[in-house]
Amino acid sequence: MGFAVMSLTAAAADRVNAIVENAGPGAAGIRVGIKKGGCAGMEYSVDLVTEPNPKDDLIERDGAKVWVAPEAVLYLLGTEMDFEVTTLRSGFTFQNPNQTSACGCGESVELKPADLAALAARGDAVVRAE
Repeated sequence: MGFAVMSLTAAAADRVNAIVENAGPGAAGIRVGIKKGGCAGMEYSVDLVTEPNPKDDLIERDGAKVWVAPEAVLYLLGTEMDFEVTTLRSGFTFQNPNQTSACGCGESVELKPADLAALAARGDAVVRAE
């Protein structure tokens, strides 16, 4: 048994499936990671996956496959990935309990590693069968 790093909403799964379908043959899903950047210090990265990295964690919902980079796992534990469309923008959003602040433009965030002991004590992490 292990912990699911994050979860996907139905809207996020639908968008991932649409991205893969439009990308053509060879596309398998997307990869979510964290990189340094922006005024708050970190940014989420989302890239197309053609060849999965065996070290990545795989999250699946409704046929959508999202891989999580190993270096991002501690920052993404407990996160819900969504996809929203507003009047001014559309894109993936992340409801992340490890986020401590965000910049005013919403493009970058400040993240802290997840407190594994607190997650285990509260039972917040979703358990998946391996």
